[in-house]
Amino acid sequence: MYDERLAEFSRERLDGRPIPDDLRVLLMAQWEGRTDFTHLLDPLDFFEAGEVHPLLDTSYLSERDLADPEMQAVNAGAERMAKYVKLVAKGGKGWIGYWLHPDEPADRTWHLIELGTEFTFWGLVGLTLTEGAAAEQARYQDEPDERIAFTQLAAELAELGLPLGTQDYDALDDISTRWTRVNS
Repeated sequence: MYDERLAEFSRERLDGRPIPDDLRVLLMAQWEGRTDFTHLLDPLDFFEAGEVHPLLDTSYLSERDLADPEMQAVNAGAERMAKYVKLVAKGGKGWIGYWLHPDEPADRTWHLIELGTEFTFWGLVGLTLTEGAAAEQARYQDEPDERIAFTQLAAELAELGLPLGTQDYDALDDISTRWTRVNS
C-alpha cells in the first residue's frame, strides 16, 4: 500500500538504503494519521517528499548573504555534510536522523544523530531511531527517573507493536562511547 512512498523516502532521505524496520512502522503510522506513537515519541514529524534537507536550505538567506564568501564556504561545508547526515524527521532540538559515512562498516547499526537549528550535532543513545527518540522523550515524562520513564515508554511502544531492543535505559548503546572506541 505504501511501497511507492517508502521507496521514494528511501531515495530522498537515505540514498536508496533500506528503511530500518522501526522507521518503516513510524512512517506508515504518520501517513495513516495515527497518533498512538506520536504521544509517546512526540514531536517526531517525518519529512514528506520534496522537502529540502535542512543543511541544504538557503531560503532564509538574502541575496547579499548568498553572495558573501564566508557564507558560501558555510553552505559548501553544509552541502558536503548533507552527504553523510541523513535526516528523516523534525523533532527534538531540530532534526533527527542517521550518520551514514561510506567509510563506516556496513555491518554496523547506523549512528543516530540530532541536528540543532544552529547546526550543532548531538549523538543519540540507542541502536534504532525509536530507541533514541524514546530515550530523549523519557526526560520529559511525569516520572522523574528517566530510567523508569524509558521502561514505561518501551512497554507502551511494545504494546503498540513497536518493541525496542531493550527496556533497560542503562543497556542502551551510547554513540559517544562507540565513536570513542572507533576513533581510538
